[in-house]
Amino acid sequence: MFRTLLVYAFVILYVLIVGPSLLLASAITGNTKTLYAASLLGAQMAFRLGGVKVVVTGREKIPAGRAVVFMPNHQSNCDPPALAANLPPLLFMAKKEFFHVPILGSGMRRLGFIPVDRANREQAFAAVDQAIAALKAGHSFLVFPEGTRSRTGRLQPFKKGVFFMAIKAGAPIVPVSVSGGGRIMRKGDFRIHPGQVRITLHEPITTDGCTPADRAGVMMQVRRAIASGLSPDERPIEPEPA
Repeated sequence: MFRTLLVYAFVILYVLIVGPSLLLASAITGNTKTLYAASLLGAQMAFRLGGVKVVVTGREKIPAGRAVVFMPNHQSNCDPPALAANLPPLLFMAKKEFFHVPILGSGMRRLGFIPVDRANREQAFAAVDQAIAALKAGHSFLVFPEGTRSRTGRLQPFKKGVFFMAIKAGAPIVPVSVSGGGRIMRKGDFRIHPGQVRITLHEPITTDGCTPADRAGVMMQVRRAIASGLSPDERPIEPEPA
């Protein structure tokens, strides 16, 4: 419990002390690189305080020189910072509630992250359109095809919207397996448990020439790739369609 309180105290103080000055500097200069780098540094320091080790394999599989969509499974709240700290610069689509948090929300907007209102279908479609435009402009994205964290740690069914986004933008998809995150921070439990998070990047899946009608096939390729990098107790129970 002490370790958990220490991490939360550090994160709050880091945001309160570092955030305002970097937001102001970014607003004046128009440069968000320092703000982004400071955010990742804070995440890395929080992981060290929490006794969490992140191990990454497969970085060489990331396509060079073009925007991609990274699609990992989602086990816990430690997944986004662990991934962002170990991947090239990218944008997020995140639930709108995060953007209401003081300082943090302003930073997310400043960095170009896109809020999503899950209860508003029209706004969700608008968010996907924004992401498509950003991908075409050369910005990579991190999106969770499950849509939310898994309560059991097992891979859940996928949502279709993020695949539509990748196909419409013509961006390759890099499947990512995140293993161990559910044991670090379980859904519904605020405590942080020391341990290891293993991130495995798989071969990119092209969307060149694909149409929305090909979405189911692309989804299945991504799902199989992600499942292959998970431990048996993290894989889905339901059998795959033939």
